[in-house]
Amino acid sequence: MNVETAERPAGLTPALFKQRFDAIVDNVERVIKGKRDVIKLVLVAVIADGHVLLEDLPGTGKTMLARSLAQSIDAPTNRVQCTPDLLPADVTGSPVLDMRTHEFTFRAGPIFTSVLLVDEVNRATPKTQSALLEAMQERMVTVDGVTHPLPRPFLMLATQNPIELAGTFPLPEAQLDRFLFKLSLGYPGRDAEKEVLRANRTDEAIVHLQAVTSQAEVIRMTDWAKEVNLAEEVMDYIVDLCRATREDPSLQIGASTRASLALMRASRVAAAAAGREDVYPEDVRSLLVPVWAHRLVLTPDAQLRDDTVEKVIDRVIGRVKPPLGVGPKE
Repeated sequence: MNVETAERPAGLTPALFKQRFDAIVDNVERVIKGKRDVIKLVLVAVIADGHVLLEDLPGTGKTMLARSLAQSIDAPTNRVQCTPDLLPADVTGSPVLDMRTHEFTFRAGPIFTSVLLVDEVNRATPKTQSALLEAMQERMVTVDGVTHPLPRPFLMLATQNPIELAGTFPLPEAQLDRFLFKLSLGYPGRDAEKEVLRANRTDEAIVHLQAVTSQAEVIRMTDWAKEVNLAEEVMDYIVDLCRATREDPSLQIGASTRASLALMRASRVAAAAAGREDVYPEDVRSLLVPVWAHRLVLTPDAQLRDDTVEKVIDRVIGRVKPPLGVGPKE
């Protein structure tokens, strides 16, 4: 089995990575009850340098998730409420005339933060939505020909409401493809909802939430995860899975090359979060739905047959055999 070898950032081990990853998840779970799997995926996105689209009903904790994650890693956070009159400059910032010097200086917009919550992104106009593209992909903002880098870490957590679609602007495929994951929190279970009431009995639980790590440590975890071993066989498995979607008759758009890269980055972080130095096929399979759900587009005929993206993914997993000899030792 051919494995990539590279020198990793000093000071971290698989066990220590897992310990710090779990500590952040445990801390966020003090506010967001009963949604540990979603919290883990959002943290995977942070460490994998990705972004998350949360599609859910109002009042399910999307804003609290962004705030609690930012507080857990001691990172600044901003919130942008999207409306049809929101302008690109309202997000990125713009030059402002300094009356003392009579010169224009750049005033940074809310996008210059570590955790950016873009609430109801589909209510912004396409022009404003497109202003987010460079920031999501390039981690920088260009205003008047001057490029301003965004801080590290940088997570854009965008939300959209699946109801009340009048007057909204659906995200184009090119922009959807730039999100690492599309997730849904959903309503908590009965016991979890009772825990929410108990935790917020006197005041909001997030008020008392303390940081359990630093931004610098998250950056170290990001750099460490980039060097997690990826066997040649697992790389072939990722490629074969993505190619299989392009040949499925139920899909008019399959997984792009960006989807392959997203699977690779996220799988490395998932392996590190499990306390391992090697990516297993099970890491890849566990991430297919959150990575692919917003990228695959069914044909009209498949929609009439009540086919779903999830069913297509199940069929692809069944057709593409995982590599042998790559995984936990019995």
